[in-house]
Amino acid sequence: MEEYKHYPVMLNEAVGALECTNGKLYIDATLGGGSYSELILKQISPNGHLISFDVDEAAINFSREKLKGYKNLTIVNESYTNIKKYLEENNINEITGGIIFDLGASSPQLTSKERGFSFLSNSKLDMRFNQRADFSAYDVINDYKEDDLVRIFSEYGEERFSKRIAKKIVEKRRLKNIETTKDLVDIILEATPRIKSKIHPATRVFQAIRIEVNHELNNLKNTLNEVLTLLSNGAILSVVTFHSLEDRIVKQFFKYYSREWVTPQDGSNEYIYAIQPQYNKPLLELINKKPITASAEEIRNNPPSRSAKLRAARRINK
Repeated sequence: MEEYKHYPVMLNEAVGALECTNGKLYIDATLGGGSYSELILKQISPNGHLISFDVDEAAINFSREKLKGYKNLTIVNESYTNIKKYLEENNINEITGGIIFDLGASSPQLTSKERGFSFLSNSKLDMRFNQRADFSAYDVINDYKEDDLVRIFSEYGEERFSKRIAKKIVEKRRLKNIETTKDLVDIILEATPRIKSKIHPATRVFQAIRIEVNHELNNLKNTLNEVLTLLSNGAILSVVTFHSLEDRIVKQFFKYYSREWVTPQDGSNEYIYAIQPQYNKPLLELINKKPITASAEEIRNNPPSRSAKLRAARRINK
């Protein structure tokens, strides 16, 4: 079995927030290397059940072998966006225990020399979590209009030089298609001024493309809405995010549903969330009002954990 070296972030804190109970149903929306799933299984056995989702076949294969000793586990090779569909097809009406999300790309995905997520190695422009998908980073870079490139670099990467980079990409691809991560990095370096920064100039653009390719933000918004309707009274939603865009979505979602609210009859609302036309009771109770972050020791051992934030909430008033 090939080693799948993924380092789970805030493992004990994120799973601990679920308050796992023997006999209940739990969902791991992002299986990855299986560390969250394994800890959940240890706490809900023998009578609880866990359903774990992932689109990455390498993660599925590794975790299936790692967790083969557990009989109360179902692994599903599908995106977490299909959780509701899967449960309905299998006549499961409610998630009685809770659901956990570990968002963003995993360490093996980011460090793979073939997957195109990293600007530190040269590979084909790819960045697909789901290798069966047709749409990739190559399509974004070679087919998107200049204005659309500016938009995603600005919105998803918060890149200050979005216009310069997009313009340079369009100039270069008129001569020939942009094929590799190195091609793209060279363009970014050419388009941006040299400034002192700990962050590589390509970091934000690569993040933006990855989010666009995998529809990460829209998928998260839509899935949060769906799982809220599936959670039993008392079931818990635990979410680990890795950048401000994801965290903002989770924060607003939790804030909106943890207060009394009424959806305006004219449809106007600053939030996209609405599972009922009108409601005047909170549907979530915040477990931690402020996000939990990784300890200094964890950050020393696993530097990417420095950007992680954990938020958790309990379903109420169902």
